[in-house]
Amino acid sequence: LKIIESKDELKAILDGKVLINTINAHSYNTAQKDALFAEALKNGDYLIPDGASIVKACRWIKAKSRPKERIAGWDLFVYEMNKVNEECRMKNEELKKQRSATVGKADEECCDINSCNNNSSFKKKVMFLGSSEEVLAKIIQEASYLYHNIEVVTYSPPYKPVFSEEDNRAMVEAINNANPDLLWIGMTAPKQEKWVYEHWDELDIHCHVGTIGAVFDFFAGTVRRAPEWWQKHGLEWLYRLLSEPRRMWRRYLIGNVLFLWNIIKEKYGQ
Repeated sequence: LKIIESKDELKAILDGKVLINTINAHSYNTAQKDALFAEALKNGDYLIPDGASIVKACRWIKAKSRPKERIAGWDLFVYEMNKVNEECRMKNEELKKQRSATVGKADEECCDINSCNNNSSFKKKVMFLGSSEEVLAKIIQEASYLYHNIEVVTYSPPYKPVFSEEDNRAMVEAINNANPDLLWIGMTAPKQEKWVYEHWDELDIHCHVGTIGAVFDFFAGTVRRAPEWWQKHGLEWLYRLLSEPRRMWRRYLIGNVLFLWNIIKEKYGQ
């Protein structure tokens, strides 16, 4: 797998319709027994190492891609949101200068004052598909506070293990009708990656698409992310385990051991 090796490489991601997935120990384990999920990860445009275990494993087995650092889904989210917001800010600065020049000219020519005082701002559209209406409402509120140049569009798919054809069609139509400048999918792995992969050709969009799962809750504030010290020491998984033991014990206590076993088999070719 070709994995992005550092946060600086995020700047090199091409414009246009691009699929960015993340990989951690849990998703690696899942991909060993879920062929469609493995195919989705392999065929995405970029893969982000969202786990210290992935970074260490790639070095240990001397993989072709050896990330220098962990790049969390949150890091991708913040980078992309800041980039879109800054592009809009710069565009608005340019429009402001153009309006000033137009108003100055209007003073000389006495043109219609209403046509010269157009104060509308340029915004780009970011779409969040996934999670509940409650979480999405909090995302809209938070985004309006942090990203003044971004318009947020949301869609909450039905909460069920498998989507019907009608569900899938409604989601595709919602995305295409919104025609976003950035699209986030948050339905947890492996559901989100498989859904995007299976419907990729139906999406008539021209933007970056990121599958970021738990980031929806982190941004909305419904789930607290680990403090920075835990993140820096590669212990965010332990923080999540201690915060939600009943939900996370199997993923981390059993999953981490399974990941180590899978990596040993990968290294020694079993």
